[in-house]
Amino acid sequence: MSLESPIRAQVLRGLALNRTPGYHYIGNFLDFSFDHVAERDLRLRMAVGPHCAQPDGSAHAAAVAVFADIALSSSVRAGHTPASRLATVQMNLQFTGTPATGCLHAHAALQGYVRNITSCQAATQVTVTAREHPVCFGYGTFMVLDPPKGVALYAMAHRQWSEGDITPLAETELTREERKVLTLADAALVETKGHAFFRRFLGYETHVIKGGAAGVLNNGPHVANRVGHLQGGITMALGIATAETALPPTWLLSAVTAWYISPGEGRVIKARSKVIHHGRLTAVVRTEIFGKNKRRVMEMITTHAHKSQPA
Repeated sequence: MSLESPIRAQVLRGLALNRTPGYHYIGNFLDFSFDHVAERDLRLRMAVGPHCAQPDGSAHAAAVAVFADIALSSSVRAGHTPASRLATVQMNLQFTGTPATGCLHAHAALQGYVRNITSCQAATQVTVTAREHPVCFGYGTFMVLDPPKGVALYAMAHRQWSEGDITPLAETELTREERKVLTLADAALVETKGHAFFRRFLGYETHVIKGGAAGVLNNGPHVANRVGHLQGGITMALGIATAETALPPTWLLSAVTAWYISPGEGRVIKARSKVIHHGRLTAVVRTEIFGKNKRRVMEMITTHAHKSQPA
């Protein structure tokens, strides 16, 4: 069977899952299994397949970022109502260089709440593993918010794989909005022939500029969160991709720290990276992301290490 068939089925399966309110399409597309949900013991799984893998078979950075983001936020949401709205304040991921292949496992735990402030902010941490080896360690801070005016939020479903498979929607069943997602997926499949599909499906482009790189992503229902803003893990992934473009491919991403400043609103989200240190063994890149009316969405610092030569 060709790669295109299972990828397309995954797109349609995600659309079927997305008809249950309370979540967002990108999470349903990646199809996490919420194996245990508690504040101090949140366990999540994600299967790495052709729908979210890079050519080498490891999970795309965007998939890992969304996976970590959902694990971190879900441990906070476990202490509130399932419909609670959370805003990411800050997120950090430290990578180990272990390939994110096979089935990824995330174990997250709430660490506590920030005291003596007027908002409700919670700090949490996560470890993502593959084949029992750590892929990355993460920390995040999330603010509990009321829903936007006029928007009703539903309880987030914590689906487990043990509940059985979901039948993909037939094309004849699709709504106009759902067809937009399938059209984007079909275009990505034609262009990539199934390889590195996820990056093309997300729709971001990056290119080198003097002193760094620039990136752009077209917002839409396939990358939006529950209230229509760019999903936090996807925002981080755009920044990572732009920062990596600013350096030669001999550099490996080792860590990312992102500050979420405002919602990712607008049809087009733009990123701009500047190399602020380029040493012999390490490099540091600063990335800024902007949304509607040039409003600053994110500030990010990434560190990179020079890759070892293959034996």
